[in-house]
Amino acid sequence: MNQKSLHTVRKFKVAGHLFSLALPACEELWKELSQYDPFEVEDADNELFTLSVTEDLQWNPNDVLYDVEPEPGQTVIKVYSCPDGLLVEMSPERRIAAVARLWTDSSFRTARLRMEPGISARSAIFAINNSLMLLYAFATAPFGTLEMHASVILKDSRAYFFLGKSGTGKSTHSRLWLQNIPGSELMNDDNPVVRIMPDGTLRAFGSPWSGKTPCYRNVEAPVGAFVSLTQAPRNAISRLSLAGSYAVLYASSSGLRRIRKMADGLHETLAAAATSVPCYSLECLPDADAALLCFSTVSKYE
Repeated sequence: MNQKSLHTVRKFKVAGHLFSLALPACEELWKELSQYDPFEVEDADNELFTLSVTEDLQWNPNDVLYDVEPEPGQTVIKVYSCPDGLLVEMSPERRIAAVARLWTDSSFRTARLRMEPGISARSAIFAINNSLMLLYAFATAPFGTLEMHASVILKDSRAYFFLGKSGTGKSTHSRLWLQNIPGSELMNDDNPVVRIMPDGTLRAFGSPWSGKTPCYRNVEAPVGAFVSLTQAPRNAISRLSLAGSYAVLYASSSGLRRIRKMADGLHETLAAAATSVPCYSLECLPDADAALLCFSTVSKYE
């Protein structure tokens, strides 16, 4: 029996980028990945990348490209170079041994994922989701696309991004908009996508990845503003300089800067985003006044 007959292959499109996922034929596993359903497409070709779950994967890492000590409870990701591409080791948190290993070729077009035998269904879903998120960020970087760490609100057909380190209150601020600003909708709560369109405009897209909040919407809108959040004893907002805008967008985007092609693509997109859309710094309390102040400021920009 060949590899194709052993697997079920489905194709998905996020922000106009097509990719495919090949899993061992298992209806229960696909049910656990229902977040991808809104993004599924039929009869499409020319995938940007393909990911196959396999038991056949060599593990011969060379240099470490990324190994940052995570905060307690956060995902552990280690990226290594290898002769024919990259190797990624992943775990849900640092007290748990690696649950899966991912190989991708140097062009990020072909990837294979090997999960450790006997891991839980929850760990398997974690491995698949994280592999797809990483591959998407790596493969789309040269094509005017940013995978962001942000919470995004849709209001009056514009997308407003709330940026900041984990724990700064991005989801809380989105919730305050939903509670206090009529017509607000949650677009994505953790990993939205930004893309420069052929006409030069910057658009936001929902994605199948939204952290702990199940918000998997296949929607898009022009970006209205980026807002960097900082917890403070008062509410105050100010427009960031171009350098400040670039810095906060850089810190909130995914990618490996040690790979030249990826770094160049990210830089071009970050520079375009920083110059085309206003960025703000919001010092805030977790209260309604913070949301109202933010909305009244960012919605004035044309």
